[in-house]
Amino acid sequence: MDYRQSGVDIDAGNETVRRIKSLARGTFTPGVLSEIGSFGGLFTLNAAGLSDPVLVSSADGVGTKLKIAFMTGRHNTIGADLVNHCINDILVQGAMPLFFLDYLATGRLSPDVAEQIVTGIARACRENGCALIGGETAEMPGFYADGEYDLAGFIVGAVDRPKLIDGKSIAPGDVLLGLPSSGLHTNGYSLARKVFFEVCGLHGDSYVSELNGTAGDILLSTHRSYLPLVRPLLDAGLIKGMAHITGGGITENLPRILPPGCAAEIDRQAWPIPSVFTFIADRGGIADDEMFRAFNMGIGLIIVCDTRVGDKVVHQLRQSGEQGVISIGSVVAGQGDVRYTA
Repeated sequence: MDYRQSGVDIDAGNETVRRIKSLARGTFTPGVLSEIGSFGGLFTLNAAGLSDPVLVSSADGVGTKLKIAFMTGRHNTIGADLVNHCINDILVQGAMPLFFLDYLATGRLSPDVAEQIVTGIARACRENGCALIGGETAEMPGFYADGEYDLAGFIVGAVDRPKLIDGKSIAPGDVLLGLPSSGLHTNGYSLARKVFFEVCGLHGDSYVSELNGTAGDILLSTHRSYLPLVRPLLDAGLIKGMAHITGGGITENLPRILPPGCAAEIDRQAWPIPSVFTFIADRGGIADDEMFRAFNMGIGLIIVCDTRVGDKVVHQLRQSGEQGVISIGSVVAGQGDVRYTA
């Protein structure tokens, strides 16, 4: 008996690493000091150019959105979802990404599938100036169903301490600006899959006329990175706080950045709810309150700024190409709750 007979193919693992190396090298920035394959990835903070650097880190996964990738056989976008989600998580504290590591675990390793996944990871890292410096690919026979895998990521970024965004200066009267999402992003998929595939009886390639696309296309829409839009605003010191609208929706995420004595008032009529969310709500018979706790409802990032600079922020975002930015409410006196009007 050998390792292959127990379900672990070392040759497939070596081939996967060979393919990943070239993809990862394409993301390297001046701070990278090691090659893929070392026991640990090396990165120098000198390359960040910060006088008083604060490291900001985050780890996350893609959740059951992976099930859509399994269903459709499309694995080249799921890695970008992972990277962009992690980038947004540290961006809201003012951090620029430095490096990223991924964890891919599967029952039977397919170099072709792994290459597709890492292609998406590498693409998103390059687009955001983030180096992919290492990770782990684990073959675990008997642990995952055939053709399935799990994917997680870990990111480290940095921000100069004086430019750290912590929300402490947020005060009643501040304006809340919403940046549109590109769909469900990476949250709410357990509920969405139940509606699409159990309630409606659809398949990945089923065309949904109300949504002008197949179920797979709609549900695999890539999680946006807001870094290119927000970075100039951070450099200009125009932002008091930001919330990445992930699991828990606006209802659960916006309170995470509100200081004591503050609450948020959101106008539900301020922006058009994307059709994918109305489809899920209507077909699933889901109440509005539950929808706003499970999904981003079309708002992927909320920026908090002084009302005196609100128009300037909107103008700058539109000049950067984001025409969908809109004022969705304001900060009011309260105890960290979110109140919806209209």
